[in-house]
Amino acid sequence: MDHRFLLLFVISLLTVSSFVSGDGEGDLAGFGDDVIIRQVTDDEDQPLSSPENRNRFGAFKRKFGKSYTSEAEHDYRYSVFKANMRLAKRHQKLDPTAVHGVTQFSDMTSSEFRKHLGLRSRLWFPDDAGKAPILPTTDLPEDFDWRDHGAVTEVKDQGSCGSCWSFSTTGALEGANFIATGKLQSLSEQQLVDCDHECDPEEPESCDSGCNGGLMNSAFEYTLKAGGLMREEDYPYTGTDGGSCKFDKNKVVASVRNFSVVSLDEDQIAANLVKHGPLAVAINAVYMQTYVGGVSCPYVCSKRLDHGVLMVGYGSGGHSPIRMKDKPYWIIKNSWGPKWGENGYYKICKGHNVCGVDSMVSTVVAVDRS
Repeated sequence: MDHRFLLLFVISLLTVSSFVSGDGEGDLAGFGDDVIIRQVTDDEDQPLSSPENRNRFGAFKRKFGKSYTSEAEHDYRYSVFKANMRLAKRHQKLDPTAVHGVTQFSDMTSSEFRKHLGLRSRLWFPDDAGKAPILPTTDLPEDFDWRDHGAVTEVKDQGSCGSCWSFSTTGALEGANFIATGKLQSLSEQQLVDCDHECDPEEPESCDSGCNGGLMNSAFEYTLKAGGLMREEDYPYTGTDGGSCKFDKNKVVASVRNFSVVSLDEDQIAANLVKHGPLAVAINAVYMQTYVGGVSCPYVCSKRLDHGVLMVGYGSGGHSPIRMKDKPYWIIKNSWGPKWGENGYYKICKGHNVCGVDSMVSTVVAVDRS
């Protein structure tokens, strides 16, 4: 093995451990204001001087409609922004097949960013969650995308509510309901936030808890017991919890027939995706904070799951110049609005359970209500 590559790999391991395990409040530690920031999304050889950094911060504020209540807050957010540009630069080195840079989270600390996640850490598989049967994989298409077949609603935005699990759940049921009925209905995440309090029987305090987190499998369990989900327009999303449950069973438009846990085998994941529709999956979102586009295939990534997303397809042609070959990838629908990533979507490479993307995959079948 080339000694330079080995050295880079070791340094990468040390670097990742420093920011993956951080507590969020130490983002600025060790970063002096005089450190030269390099442009991440454009020419890597062009240093980003202080005037350029200020211009970039100004463009960031305009693009994402950011405003601050005082000069002190503005200066603080600018310092966080500079730290996040350094984080993006580190991510770029560790994940060279993607593009990392400015996102709507660029003025947020790690603890603030985590409010946009929300996957409950303890994994629980309800009694009603069976194991998905083994499906044939010999005739799988080389590329597949449920967006091309009308089974995916528009990209939504969870805001600063830790309700990612509810968006992953509704996305999977929206697709399954489309397959069962031929109708694409946007379903209510707020119903899950307000009404779903399913708990792990082995840990009664570990429950789906609105903006404080939840799990897709327990949300499927709730939906099965409740009789289904209402439409988004009948129970609109507010991005807050603590309100009363306003579920009206007479307005249910999509119901769960059954749901299953899919094995770690990526061919089985692909087969279930093609047969049953978009899949509810969990992932480690550390690289997503600075992701702008491309196929994310980091050298090192924790498999500690912290974010619920929706797998809508896969592709075979994500070129990886650093590896001198095409890298197949999963297509992930996120819940951070269409201005994030590739119009709200994330591509992550297949092959080695990167960032834990294969670790917690669920498929759902809907009742034919037509």
